[in-house]
Amino acid sequence: MEVNKNLSQRALEDYDLVQRATNYGDQKAYALLMTRYRDSIYHMMLKMVHNREDADDLTLEAFGKAFRKLESYAPKYAFSTWLFKIAINNCIDHIRKKRLNLLSIDETLTPDGKQNYSNNLKSNTLDPEQKYIRTQRLKMMRNVLGQLSYKYRLMIELRYFEELTYDQIAKELGIPLGTVKAQLFRAKELLFSLLEPKRAMGKI
Repeated sequence: MEVNKNLSQRALEDYDLVQRATNYGDQKAYALLMTRYRDSIYHMMLKMVHNREDADDLTLEAFGKAFRKLESYAPKYAFSTWLFKIAINNCIDHIRKKRLNLLSIDETLTPDGKQNYSNNLKSNTLDPEQKYIRTQRLKMMRNVLGQLSYKYRLMIELRYFEELTYDQIAKELGIPLGTVKAQLFRAKELLFSLLEPKRAMGKI
């Protein structure tokens, strides 16, 4: 399997651990991967759910899911990026399910059952025109991001789409915090330069 030449030394070490885990069932390799990223995943989960017990459970679930499909990991990007994506998606599913369980809009507010939550909830649904505008903007943003190099595109996605902190990005990619700040600053400059002509034309 071809390995991305742009991977950091830490990412290459992670890939070696993944190979040891998948090819030889090396339990120490699994343990090392978990040791490296458990705290980072936990703090990210805690930031998302604001509950220590849930964060701890979600951290274990993330590693469980990652280890069960470890053979599908491809070294086109850092193992940490792949792992964080699994953790984030799992956490989002957890939040959605919890919200649905906490509030049923069909539950009655009064004993006579004449009023329910749906009578008092304002719709957050966008009208067709707003949906179209939003879809077009997202599509344009994705197209513009596609013009950036891999490392700058990844910086923008991690910071603004996945909302990771600078520290989390540094830990995830295995690079110094100063490098994260410098690359993110440059990425924003490049993105702005690509978007500015479209702003001037009124397209966004």
